[in-house]
Amino acid sequence: MIRNVIFDWSGTLVDDLPAVWEASNHVFRKAGVTPLTLEEFRTEFRLPYRGFYDKFVPHVPLNELEVWFHARFRECQDSVVALPHAREFLNFCRQSGYRTFLLSTVHPMHYDRQAEATGLGGFLDRTYTGVDDKRTRITAILEENQLDPEETVFIGDMEHDVETARHGGIRSVAVLTGYNSLPQLRAASPTVIVEHLGELRHRLVEYGHRLTVDEANERPASHRPVATVGALIFNEAGEVLMVRTRKWSGLWGIPGGKIEWGETSEDALRRELMEETGLEIEDIRFILVQDAIHPPEFYRPAHFLLLNYTCVARGAQPVKLNDEAQDFRWLTVEAAFALDLNQPTRRLLEAVHPPLPAA
Repeated sequence: MIRNVIFDWSGTLVDDLPAVWEASNHVFRKAGVTPLTLEEFRTEFRLPYRGFYDKFVPHVPLNELEVWFHARFRECQDSVVALPHAREFLNFCRQSGYRTFLLSTVHPMHYDRQAEATGLGGFLDRTYTGVDDKRTRITAILEENQLDPEETVFIGDMEHDVETARHGGIRSVAVLTGYNSLPQLRAASPTVIVEHLGELRHRLVEYGHRLTVDEANERPASHRPVATVGALIFNEAGEVLMVRTRKWSGLWGIPGGKIEWGETSEDALRRELMEETGLEIEDIRFILVQDAIHPPEFYRPAHFLLLNYTCVARGAQPVKLNDEAQDFRWLTVEAAFALDLNQPTRRLLEAVHPPLPAA
């Protein structure tokens, strides 16, 4: 049974990725190095960060790089906000009687400012910040606070966090809300991967505050395939809406979700698309149903029945994504095929616009 939770800060409780990316590129510009795109930065950034700097700016002393980084970060850290579900999860920890700790590389002065601005600091019993390599501190933290490893879990968003938990002999939860991608986190082999802290809260309640490897791979016999709906949304220009989500390995796909009890599939489609995109749709047409049994691109084992449709969003409706998707694009169908698509979406596009036969 879980009684103690150790959190990472950046990418786990707060979203500071835009500010860290900007401050890092400021360092690169000062050092005469080409800045990284966001995707390049997420792929390359690692902890301890000394190795990251050694790869790109080995000719500049680390202390000078840190001066440049912290000066720029102070100017842009007002963009740092609490991640969705973070406050609710911390409150859940308090109500459940969990002891809560923070183990983070974030500089103490930045943590103090962000903790006050987000209001999250008051939920943490004890904080350890400015730790360059968390693996060197985890054992001492467990001993200092008399934490039973069997009752303790580390929650983080990077491979380094999973390695830290393993170094301390405790279980790990990897969240998809931060720096590392799903393939990177899978390679680190955490105990469990969750989309966000809201999902973790539901799992802990469902499993009686327990967290085991089996939960990620086995389901009771009473569990059945999950019926879902999703659609290619066309606008009046004939373009389709593509969205990118972390839970599908950062690949592009279509919006959609589960059918609720007592809900028709078309009603579920209207509701899900409104929740995820803010779009009102019409001219709904059923295209095909797909079996998705443990799709490798999805972040956890699952069995879906995918009911796929097309529909139209008329007028100049703005797309308003919820926290399930990180990006969207309106594209021609031909341009959509050129994206890194998840396989169910590619099959749907091919059903709607079959490829021309080879000459």
